[in-house]
Amino acid sequence: MEHWFTADTHFGHANIIRYCHRPFETVEVMNDALIERINARVKANDTLYHLGDFAFRTADARIFRERIRCRTIHLILGNHDPQSREGVVDPDFAALFASVHALRRIRLPIAGMRRPVILCHYAMKVWDASHHGSWHLYGHSHGTLPDDPNARSWDVGVDNNEYEPVSVDRLTEIMARKVFVPIDSHRERQALEPG
Repeated sequence: MEHWFTADTHFGHANIIRYCHRPFETVEVMNDALIERINARVKANDTLYHLGDFAFRTADARIFRERIRCRTIHLILGNHDPQSREGVVDPDFAALFASVHALRRIRLPIAGMRRPVILCHYAMKVWDASHHGSWHLYGHSHGTLPDDPNARSWDVGVDNNEYEPVSVDRLTEIMARKVFVPIDSHRERQALEPG
């Protein structure tokens, strides 16, 4: 079983093609291509984390969900996912997923250790344990935010990843290229103590 990540599919959203300069002639072609790329990589027994904006509000999300073979999809809510102003998720929409969260912290086996990974639709400057090597995965920006070479974060949205989901192996390669300087908490506390 593998873990995969994606965001911002915007199934059924015709204008996203123009807004994000997607290389698809029609919304139907886009929907088919994105689903085909998910199904080509993510197996039925894998786990897919979708970091928001699954389908445009007017789209029938159930049709798109049924076309994805992966049985376990966890959704991190995006601004286009159906919810009230108070953040209450439409129950019919939520039932399409294994779980639905506004923010989620998971642990993944990476290079022989269980690494914390913070999932949110929105990019964060800092996140839980960011100064100690945890990862942060996000969407929303459609590949328009400049990458921070010193932060272990990555936009997993389709517009930033050749319109396909991202594997843990690919994320490991990306994070290995980043310059990360862990904080020595003891030394940091000493520097802050009055002296």
